[in-house]
Amino acid sequence: MKSPLFVAIPLIASFGLTACMDTYSADSNQKTTQGAVIGATLGGILGASSNDDKLAKAAVGAVIGGAIGGAIGQQLDKQAADLRQDLGNDDVKIVNTGSQLIVTMPQDILFATDSSVVMPSLQSDLSKLAYNLQDYPNTTVQVIGHTDNTGSATYNQALSTRRASAVATILTANGVAPGRVQAYGRGEDAPVTTNLTPEGRAQNRRVEIVITPMT
Repeated sequence: MKSPLFVAIPLIASFGLTACMDTYSADSNQKTTQGAVIGATLGGILGASSNDDKLAKAAVGAVIGGAIGGAIGQQLDKQAADLRQDLGNDDVKIVNTGSQLIVTMPQDILFATDSSVVMPSLQSDLSKLAYNLQDYPNTTVQVIGHTDNTGSATYNQALSTRRASAVATILTANGVAPGRVQAYGRGEDAPVTTNLTPEGRAQNRRVEIVITPMT
């Protein structure tokens, strides 16, 4: 006969996965019910399997992992919604990967050609991003510059680094703690599409702000 833990760990993990998939606007009563079911299930498992510490710890880990993942997902959902509302800029792409927010700003709206000075029209958007980051202080921020493959790889690497640093400087100047922010360039090394067309090169010229919750 299978140990109760072997039967119940997948069940617990499924509850954790369900919790992760809830959005921040989900009904709180539903989440409370899920928590009660998980707690009751776990209590029964631990009582029935007190002689198997490893499996008991695995069950606890599954529940805790699901709860942490759900909380992170809800925080990122809310932060993304707040940021979209604050920016109101369709040129800025915001993607929630489930563990990070990736905010992508095309370099063509941030900088003039061959320049690392942020255009005045985008400085206000970066200020709004900085205020959003202050509202969610338990995150780290990576600012990553990217270019297309026009010109030499050495020049593109240096340009992408200067542009990432320029964006990071505006974030910290608007109140984001410098210790939270890391800036670096990738040059032409990480294209998202082909460099063979003008449209593809425009997509590859970008600055990504990667926001990661601290656990």
